[in-house]
Amino acid sequence: MDRTNREHSLTGERPERRLAAVLAADVAGYSRLMGLDEEGTLARLKAVRKALVDPAIASHRGRIVKTTGDGMLVEFVSAVDAARCAVEIQKGMAEQNGSVPPNTRIEFRIGIHIGDIIFDDNDIFGDGVNIAARLEGRADAGGVCISDDAYRQVRGKVEIAFDDLGPQALKNIAEPMRAWRVRFGGQGAATLTPVSETSALALPDKPSIAVLPFQNMSGDPEQEYFADGMVEDIITELSRIKGLLVIARNSSFTYKGQSVDIKKVAGELGVRYVLEGSVRRAGNRIRVTAQLIEAQGGGHVWAERYDRDLVDIFDLQDEITRSLVSTIQTEMILLEGSLAERTTTPNLKIWDMAKRAYPQFYGLTRESLTKAGELARAMIAADPTSPEGHRLLSLVDSHLVFMGFTRKPEKLKKEALESIQTALSIVENNEHSNWALGLVLGFLDEKYDQAGAAFKRAIEINPNFSLAYGAYGTVLAYAGRAEESIEKNQYAIRLNPRDPSIFFRYSGLSIAYFILSDFQQSLKWATLSVERKPDWWLARALMAASLVQLDRKNEGLEAAKALLQKAPNISLHALPIEPVRPAAAKKLFYESLGEAGIPA
Repeated sequence: MDRTNREHSLTGERPERRLAAVLAADVAGYSRLMGLDEEGTLARLKAVRKALVDPAIASHRGRIVKTTGDGMLVEFVSAVDAARCAVEIQKGMAEQNGSVPPNTRIEFRIGIHIGDIIFDDNDIFGDGVNIAARLEGRADAGGVCISDDAYRQVRGKVEIAFDDLGPQALKNIAEPMRAWRVRFGGQGAATLTPVSETSALALPDKPSIAVLPFQNMSGDPEQEYFADGMVEDIITELSRIKGLLVIARNSSFTYKGQSVDIKKVAGELGVRYVLEGSVRRAGNRIRVTAQLIEAQGGGHVWAERYDRDLVDIFDLQDEITRSLVSTIQTEMILLEGSLAERTTTPNLKIWDMAKRAYPQFYGLTRESLTKAGELARAMIAADPTSPEGHRLLSLVDSHLVFMGFTRKPEKLKKEALESIQTALSIVENNEHSNWALGLVLGFLDEKYDQAGAAFKRAIEINPNFSLAYGAYGTVLAYAGRAEESIEKNQYAIRLNPRDPSIFFRYSGLSIAYFILSDFQQSLKWATLSVERKPDWWLARALMAASLVQLDRKNEGLEAAKALLQKAPNISLHALPIEPVRPAAAKKLFYESLGEAGIPA
């Protein structure tokens, strides 16, 4: 029984109850901000309230019940007023924060609920207040989280989009409650919103293209890899053009086997052009059809059919790519000559084996990586002078180590380095080889400067190489350069918004925000990573540590328990790699994991 109910039970008075919309808000990372600059933070918070927050509340008929340093409790007569006020505040804050460094921004978290409250002495109490406060804790920095009761009142009445968060277990609330998150977009977004399957991306300020998987017309399912391999190579060649934004293979291939609406696909990937086509292989002959579509108008810009001998496949790929470039060349902001010439003529047999092997690698499970490793060794045996097998073996070994899928990490680390050095000695100017080298140096050997140089070289060769941007972002976080890390990971997500391995980008962002002591954001990205890859140990560890730092220890204990269920051999002294590496953040991370129940 709360204080007000106890007092009324003694006096015999019946408390005043009423239905109200309650908004609870606080400043994300307030303690960290105060630690950085106490007087400056107070002055900026006061200025923000005077210029933006208080006027917004007044204009939407709200009443400030009380303030608590970094937080406030506000009562509204309707959920519609509360929601509109919250969005106005968050959009205004996002605009103000546009030029402010991430680690010094004042960002509010807002929770809204409509329900029965107790009114006493100008203060309000009861579950209606408690639920709003709990939802505020579930909101992102710069975000708004509302209850299902509030959502039912506002849907159809406000021009606000919502994402369903599902049932949420709220502290001291008996039953889980469904919650909704306001979806911010465009320049009004307070933080980077992960790309969902239905959200549209803004077009970049340069020509942009997505190459969809070509349809296999051979009548033989075994030839599927052949059609996919052709498309992968076309994407790679297009990606090397600096004046063109090219969506990565892993995002384009999420549409494989679907009957797609080109305009919708272009919106989801944020591109102007889409290339689609088909491949028919019969014996030693291949027929390829391709058509380039301008997505907004739906018009066919260019179409062609090619009949070739199989031995001409690489010339055919180059011909298709060059035709595409010449078609959109007039729009290119920067086109430095033509496509890079191939440094070696590919071995068709090795190419064929590689296209069968990489789908196994992309599976990113213990079993699929093991299978990819077997295929890599077969490639090396078939032609040790080709870089392909050596490169793939290094990538497999690195992923087996840092994903925690091996009990012999030292042996695989050594083999990964030797394999990629061999690949680079055969062909030096390959983006995938330089990326693989960066993984070994940065993730396994903690040589951050050398790893950074390798990633930069990969990006020089292929300016659209999302995997190199993302891996570089994580290595920057390891090196303590968290703001740069966030920027690189965000750009990697833009280039590859539907990547099945996007959980790596999300955990990289979680690491960066943990280093910045923004534990709400760290938890957000770790949670998204776990949703995409439930057995990804690193994201679960970041979840547990972030929850402890947010004073949500019971949830942290549950997160640690789930981690140990997925990876029972995990301990503080037996992590596959160091997830957080700058000294101060590392110490805090391990202390937090210990508090969450991870054994020493």
